[in-house]
Amino acid sequence: MNPELFEESNTLDPSIIWKNCLRKIKENVTLMTYNTWFLPIKPLQLSNNTLKIEIPSHFFWEWIDEHYNLLINNTIAEVIGPDAKLSYIINKVSNQLEPQSDYGGNGKNKDNIITGKQKVKHNFESYLNSRYTFEDFITGEGNQLARAAAVAISDNPGGTSFNPFFVYGGVGLGKTHLIQAIGNEIVKKFPDKRVIYLSTDIFTVEFVEAIQSNRVNEFSNFYRSMDVLIIDDIQFLVGKEKTQDLFFHIFNMLHQLKKQIILTSDKSPKALKGLNERLISRFQWGLSADIQPPELETRIAILKRKADTYGMSISREILDYIAVNITSNIRELEGCLIKILANASLSSKEITFELVKKTVNEIATDRKIININIESITKTVCEYLNITENKIRDKTRKKEVVYARQLSMFLSKEMTNSSLKTIGLHFGGRDHSTVVHACAAVENKKNQNSSFRTLIIELKNKIELSST
Repeated sequence: MNPELFEESNTLDPSIIWKNCLRKIKENVTLMTYNTWFLPIKPLQLSNNTLKIEIPSHFFWEWIDEHYNLLINNTIAEVIGPDAKLSYIINKVSNQLEPQSDYGGNGKNKDNIITGKQKVKHNFESYLNSRYTFEDFITGEGNQLARAAAVAISDNPGGTSFNPFFVYGGVGLGKTHLIQAIGNEIVKKFPDKRVIYLSTDIFTVEFVEAIQSNRVNEFSNFYRSMDVLIIDDIQFLVGKEKTQDLFFHIFNMLHQLKKQIILTSDKSPKALKGLNERLISRFQWGLSADIQPPELETRIAILKRKADTYGMSISREILDYIAVNITSNIRELEGCLIKILANASLSSKEITFELVKKTVNEIATDRKIININIESITKTVCEYLNITENKIRDKTRKKEVVYARQLSMFLSKEMTNSSLKTIGLHFGGRDHSTVVHACAAVENKKNQNSSFRTLIIELKNKIELSST
């Protein structure tokens, strides 16, 4: 422990220990992250180099374990010592999402250390996250092929034509979830199989360390001994010639022995510029499957599943709003929901539309600057319903025209800052009371008809796209 950085803590006072940990953590995260995810943690006890802390809820633990596990482990190792461990306890009083009992790694012993990692019957760590399963992977049009191949591989690793299995797609689309689900399923079905998951960065760092310690053969033999080798973000091999060369020989040996190789990348094999051609050629031997951004229905299903997991009842309207506004990244989608749940839980507030809109604006990176006005709304609605724009401003009471007019008025009120009077004037100089009636009629139908709710969402999407 460095006395210049930390308070004297030769005592076993967990508060002082955790205060020293917080000081270091604060240097490595944003203030919002620190306040949201670390300040609510309460130190309870320090015993045998294990620091027991209390956290507000299970989803709170999932979030920090997923995003800050390495930071926390490095911090407690520096503050307490290299053998330091952390034990998480769920708060029984404030947490409304979990059964009323202390929570350990498997729910049986409150002093168990939560690691979230899949243990196997071998003398090495698989680094599989046990939360990543096929059951929790939502299937949609954009990932059907990849998921079907993943299931086939888990039933017969190394015995299908999908070897290697190369999954590619943008950031946050579920590639890591899918490939770890394969690993977890194989471990469950074939417990004697040697399965390991790691990122390309970790593979590279370990290789450099092996060179420095003159253990390259030992390093190579270890990975050649695997039955299933799962490597994430293989694009980071670009520019690392020695690592590429070693991986090439490991790949060849595993493939020749009919061992399963699973890789992910942000690009297809042929698009990986700067990677050795012989590696690219081998990556194309098996199946390359892309994962596309999820369509609206899949995004809503993902949010609904996540909310159900935490036992939270969230209105369909709020889930629809999040799904409409975060379109290209599942990680952002789930992160937005978790942050909403965290803010509501920690501050004992209800989940309101104001909270949701604020969180979406903070998190969404795919939102474009849009210029929505009554004219653009009217144009989109009329085109969608095949109604002439002029008719919507006429005095006609034809059912289809009234329908389009009321929809346009409702969306104008929802998506612009225009007053009721201004909206009425845009539709043939109608009174504000007509707008009130139109909005009430649409709101009532929306609450009663799920197909109509979907129509509203589609129209909002089209309006936003046409206004960018």
